[in-house]
Amino acid sequence: MPNENAALPSPILITGAGGFVGRNLVATLRALGCEDLLLFEKDDTLETLAGYCRRAAFVVHLAGINRPQDPGEFYRGNAGLTETMLQLLAEHGNRAPVAVTSSIQAALDNDYGKSKRMAEDAIFAHGKATGAPVYVFRMEGVFGKWCRPNYNSVVATFCHNIARGLPIEVRDPAYELPLVYIDDVVQCLLDVMRHGSARMDEEGFCRIHPVHRVTLGQLAETLQGFARARGGDAAKAQGAGGLPTLAVPNLAADSFEKKLYSTYLSYLPEDSFAYDLNMHCDARGSFTEFLRTPERGQVSVNISRPGIVKGNHWHHTKNEKFLVVRGEGVIRFRRIDSDQVIEYRVSGDKLQVVDIPCGYTHNIENVGDGDLVTVMWANEAFDPDRPDTFALPV
Repeated sequence: MPNENAALPSPILITGAGGFVGRNLVATLRALGCEDLLLFEKDDTLETLAGYCRRAAFVVHLAGINRPQDPGEFYRGNAGLTETMLQLLAEHGNRAPVAVTSSIQAALDNDYGKSKRMAEDAIFAHGKATGAPVYVFRMEGVFGKWCRPNYNSVVATFCHNIARGLPIEVRDPAYELPLVYIDDVVQCLLDVMRHGSARMDEEGFCRIHPVHRVTLGQLAETLQGFARARGGDAAKAQGAGGLPTLAVPNLAADSFEKKLYSTYLSYLPEDSFAYDLNMHCDARGSFTEFLRTPERGQVSVNISRPGIVKGNHWHHTKNEKFLVVRGEGVIRFRRIDSDQVIEYRVSGDKLQVVDIPCGYTHNIENVGDGDLVTVMWANEAFDPDRPDTFALPV
């Protein structure tokens, strides 16, 4: 297994450092302690690039043109800049490894695809001529934080608009998108920097892994679900009420939904990070659901006034965990076929989880002078049609 702590080359030349992939790569490298970075951006001079090409121990070529006014800019910004950079490396006798990000559109017969293919060919030719290791990544559409909306990424555009309650256009819901996540792109680049290792296809192109495939309709529906989970104006724009559904998506380690959810949150307006919850209040205190998951149950916050007893019910299959975070309380249990009462004293001064087993009627009493605040987890989200909750005094 590759050593994730292996030393990185230094210095590292990164062209297009201010772009989407560049910003994420630079942030990661700096977080890893790499400060000797030669960052080349579109307003820098060729003299600057020449100096960088003389010094670089590794080159990551990210610069390119996506949406020009003149199609000729594709060739100047993609193929032309690549050829210039490679010529400067050769002039300085620098055989540093070169990694370049290309696109699966390089296989298409349009100006963008042709220009990317010309850049790929130049990189491969440079490797053969100089012996420098070269890595050409043909990438699917990249999504993640800091991608520019309303430009060339449907994910960024959908995230931006849905988070603001703006309309989106889904021309063909069945159209399938192959996507790769920005953190996976950065990790694959780190792998070639550290170990010279990459997944190659039969044509010799490096591939980002994993690739996630989703239709436009699925993408829109999933993002709209994220908006409904938070409630507010963004949820109303999706035809939902203002109250949040509190739904948290599938957060399995490498799931598409986990990555998309992180991406969506990065597009929230800065005045909309917070959202209100629906507090159920009465003279006894309050009960407020915090979040719901499809397979991991729900989390709620219960507040009880001094002297108040809540609960006095039992469950067949539903089970819970109680965590008192403030105040003093007593949790009592009685198995429904027994007269024996079991007591657990709980306090916010000593955080302790108390499991609520099935088949035991239970309650919680505030025996302190202030509010008793309890975080409650249930293994299933509450379903009013199947509550699995039966009243019975302890």
